[in-house]
Amino acid sequence: MPFRVAARLSFRDALAEADRPLVGAWISSGSPIAAEIIAGSGLDWTLIDAEHSPIGLESILGLLQAVAAYPITPVVRVPSADATLIKQVLDVGAQNLLVPMVDSAEEAAAAVAATRYPPRGIRGVGSALARAGQWGRIDSYLPRAHEITSLSVQVETETAVRHARAIAEVDGVDAVFVGPSDLAASMGLLGQQEHPDVSAAVERTIADVRAAGKPVGVNAFTPATARRYLDAGASFVLVAADVSILARATEKLAAEWIPGAAAEERAGY
Repeated sequence: MPFRVAARLSFRDALAEADRPLVGAWISSGSPIAAEIIAGSGLDWTLIDAEHSPIGLESILGLLQAVAAYPITPVVRVPSADATLIKQVLDVGAQNLLVPMVDSAEEAAAAVAATRYPPRGIRGVGSALARAGQWGRIDSYLPRAHEITSLSVQVETETAVRHARAIAEVDGVDAVFVGPSDLAASMGLLGQQEHPDVSAAVERTIADVRAAGKPVGVNAFTPATARRYLDAGASFVLVAADVSILARATEKLAAEWIPGAAAEERAGY
């Protein structure tokens, strides 16, 4: 039986083949319906967020199944670099992972090891029982799984910014993603991700990762901010989330149809 590569490109390969930055949106609600709506929107990629959402392992499986029929590249953000959790998420069929809060090259290397089978890493072997290996139907899955798996790591602290180039240079790290919100918090600027000092740190990270020869992305819900980071060299961006789109759209409806009421109710939350 030949080795059947996944129907869609890995995120690593999608970035390499793109002739423009890739634009995506978060799936944070856990809703398969919302996931399908985003998947069919024409966006390039989507981030299934299992860090700051109610999305657990079984929900990840359902969301991956929901988007599988659409031409979008799904990336799953795990809650942490825990090797056991990474193993489980890979086994349910996640092809592309984002690991948050990576502060050093050593932590990045540990994340890489968690995604690779021995002797390259420490991923536990269970592909014959798992969706990732199509329950033993993919010949040579074990020695070649790394060919269809991509790993991105998240830089989101002052420490990580200082080590961004070294993190990006780790073999097996395919891309780096910058999180301005946690970065701002680590800089003593909680909730001020648009602060000039935070923007400067993001742009420094973009430059350092690009110097290492790796793609770099960033979360930026404000259009002007997203465009600024794209101009600075970002290869991929997240510009919205299913929950933020719904929140802003329903607030707009309330403001249009019940003047003043929606603002008053939100202020009293």
